[in-house]
Parts: sequence; structure tokens; C-alpha cells
Amino acid sequence: MTLIIIILFLIFALLGMPLAFTLGFSSFWALFLGDMDLQVLPQRMMHAVDNFPLMAIPLFMLAGEIMVESDMIKRLINFSNSLVGRVHGGLAHVTIISGMVLASVTGAAVASASALGSILVPSLNKYYDKGYISAVIASAANLGPIIPPSNAMIIYALMAGSSVSVGALFMAGVVPGIILTIAMMVLSSYLSRKRGFELTGDPVNFKNVWIKLKESIVILLMPIIVVGGIVGGAFTPTEGAAIAVCYSLFIGFFITKKLTLKSLPPCMFRASLISGVVGALIAFASTVTFVLTIDLIPMKLTNFIQDFTKNPLVFILLVMILLLIVGMFLESNAAYIMLVPLVAPIALAYGIDPIYFGFIFVLNLVIGMMTPPVGVLLFVMCGITKISMSEMIKNSIPFIILQYLVLGLCIIFPDIVTALPKFLGY
Repeated sequence: MTLIIIILFLIFALLGMPLAFTLGFSSFWALFLGDMDLQVLPQRMMHAVDNFPLMAIPLFMLAGEIMVESDMIKRLINFSNSLVGRVHGGLAHVTIISGMVLASVTGAAVASASALGSILVPSLNKYYDKGYISAVIASAANLGPIIPPSNAMIIYALMAGSSVSVGALFMAGVVPGIILTIAMMVLSSYLSRKRGFELTGDPVNFKNVWIKLKESIVILLMPIIVVGGIVGGAFTPTEGAAIAVCYSLFIGFFITKKLTLKSLPPCMFRASLISGVVGALIAFASTVTFVLTIDLIPMKLTNFIQDFTKNPLVFILLVMILLLIVGMFLESNAAYIMLVPLVAPIALAYGIDPIYFGFIFVLNLVIGMMTPPVGVLLFVMCGITKISMSEMIKNSIPFIILQYLVLGLCIIFPDIVTALPKFLGY
């Protein structure tokens, strides 16, 4: 049945069928031709999405949409601008810092790209070319799935089962996320200087920093409360996401006073649209995973890899190469759902720390969101800035290479990933 799925998947994909339906139809015909009871399909699909932790994804999405609608993002940008000062690539630094803070609320790259792009592009256009702008915003948005809370980490933990907790994965992303943020700022300054872009921003004024901090402090407290509560065990990721929504509503109605009852339905629609796509992928991909399990593919794959190499590092490198290729052609959420149940148990069999493996798995696929030809962030930014895909890819390559260098650093030095979770008792 596995061979049938592979053949049908390629056929449906070439015909241009949406990915979720490609997965669903492939597994349907595999079960049908394998003379299996087709009632298992809706049962598996409902079982996959009937999951309490999964509810965190639409709630974090909604919190991000409310933040944008409430003008909270502008306050964060003003605060970031006060910190940066007058440097090469100053507005790019503002974008990256804003992306890091926004990441700590939305947990999603696409939502962050849309928010940052819609607000910052007019200002960035005054000083930089559109290719540079698009690459910087896409890179800043890509911090969303790395810095907690992360929707990608929630999906990974869900697919991996009890071997890794969401809170542990969240903490694993903190130090690499900070390293990546700083590295992006250094790279953006270098590219700005190399291309002859003028200096932007005003010299740092501590009085101004204090004023902007006071304006933004109630917003900056949100990720501390939400992520801190999740890690501290005060509430689950889903409850934390619900608190993030309530907190955003409070700020929007009573602090910024930009949010109205009339603006809530559009926010809910946008959040549900993105979440619906993720839910459909999870539901349909679960049927493929079921078929693979029937054919004992996980067991066969484990035996094959362990016969091939006994070295855990070689296994990690093989998985990273696989994810590099997969990330170029397959939507990341589908990759989590299809591959995590296959490779996570093998990593455990090699004695690899599940938190460490989970994070580098996520980081690799996160980078895939900027990797052609299917990098979703490339398409988002092309739509926002109206540049060609070739121009977008050309400008994104330095940032993509940088992200892979950070991934390599995390592989070579596991403590970058595991030190903080271990310190917190995971």
C-alpha cells in the first residue's frame, strides 16, 4: 500500500491538487485497493484533530491578529527603533527585533511576515531596495516558529508523543533564537554597508528608550506571562494560548483602545483560515501515517538505518539531509506530521536527547519555509512587495545560508539547545 500512496501522491501533486487533498486521496485509494475497511479514514482523521494541545494553534494565531489590529505592533516597532540607534541597516535591525518580539506571541512565520510586511514596508522602501526588504522581513518572520511559543513545536510534540514536552521544546528554542536574531542583525548591517544604503535611525537616547518602554511594557509582558506560565506548569500550552487571546483583547480594548467589536470577526476569520489549512493537513496526513504503520514502514526503516550506521551523529546528518530536501518541496506542517512518527522513535533508539533532536528537526524545516521552490515565506513576501520570485530568492540566499550555519552550530554544540531546558528541570 505504501508504493500505491507514493505513486498516487506524485500523480495528484503533478495534477495540481492541494497538498492536503493529495494526501487524503492517496491514502483512500491505497486502503481501497488494499481491501481495507474505509471507515478507518474518517476515524483516523477525527482522532488526529480531536486533540486538546492542537487548539493552541488557532488561539495563538488569533492573539497575533488581535495584536496587529490593535496597533500593538507599531508600539513594538517604536520601542525597537529607540533601541537600535543610528547604524547601517538600522531599520532592518528594527524589523528583526520586532520579528523576535512578535514571534513570542504568534508562534507562526506566515502571520509574522504578513504583519511586519504590511506595517514596515512603506518605511523600509524609503531607504532600501525591495529585494533586501523582502529578505529581511522573511528572515525576521522565520523567527516565529523558533522562539517560544511555537506552533511548529506544538505539532512536533503532538506527533512525537510522550517522548518530549511542549514546554521543553519551547525552552530549547530560546538560546538558538537569540543567536539567530543577533546573527541576522550582523548580516543585515554587512549587506546594508556593502550595498551603500544610508544610515538610518536616531542616536540612542535613554530618555526616549524609557518612554517607549513604558508604552510597550504591557505588551512585552505578554510572552513572559504566557511562556513563563507554560514552562512553570501553571497552565497548559492551550490554556496559555487562551490567556494570550484574553490579554490581547484587554490591551486592544483598554490600553491602545484601537480594537472594536466590529474588527473582531475579520481577525477571527484570518486566524481560522490559516488554522483550517493546518488542521486539514494534520487530518489527511494522519491517514498516510496510518497506512505506513500498517505496512510496518517505521520498523523497517529503523532496522535499515541501524544496519547502515551505529553512529548517532551520522543518523542526525542523514535526517538533516532528508529534511533539507523535503523542506524544498513539501509544506513544513505536512512534513512534521508524516516524518516525525517515523524518525523520532529511531532517534530514541540511538539514545539521542529527544528535546535536542526535536529542536534541530523543527529548525531544519523552519528554514525550509524560506527555501525554494516551495518556501511559503518567499511567496508571501513576493505578494507584499511585488517583486519577482527570482529577485526574492537571490536576496534571500545569504539569510538562508546563515540559518543553516546556526543549525550546524546547534548540531555540533548540543548544549546550545539543551542547556536551558536541563537548567529548568526538563
